[in-house]
Amino acid sequence: QVQLVESGGGLVQPGGSLRLSCAASGNFLTSYTMGWGRQAPGKQRELVAQITNNKIFNYDDSVKGRFTISRDNNKNTVSLQIDSLKPEDTAVYYCFAKGRVLTYWGQGTQVTVSS
Repeated sequence: QVQLVESGGGLVQPGGSLRLSCAASGNFLTSYTMGWGRQAPGKQRELVAQITNNKIFNYDDSVKGRFTISRDNNKNTVSLQIDSLKPEDTAVYYCFAKGRVLTYWGQGTQVTVSS
């Protein structure tokens, strides 16, 4: 069982930045691929970025160059630095922990990009 708690969302103007954080608790966390997904109103949840325990990254093409994922295995946290925000980035952002069998999701944090 893994518990995930996100923080750092909010309202930001286009071109601004945010840093999302996810605190994880549970057993064998280093065995999980950690990451972030997002879900905009009326759309399906999509993967944004993920990082393996060996720090191998994967980003959706829509966020490459603007989003940076990182993890701290000592603190059991995974973060998402979001720069050059666009209105289309508006969504609920969810932290996830993907194991060989199960994927755990947090409750989400709202990011709204608007002037």
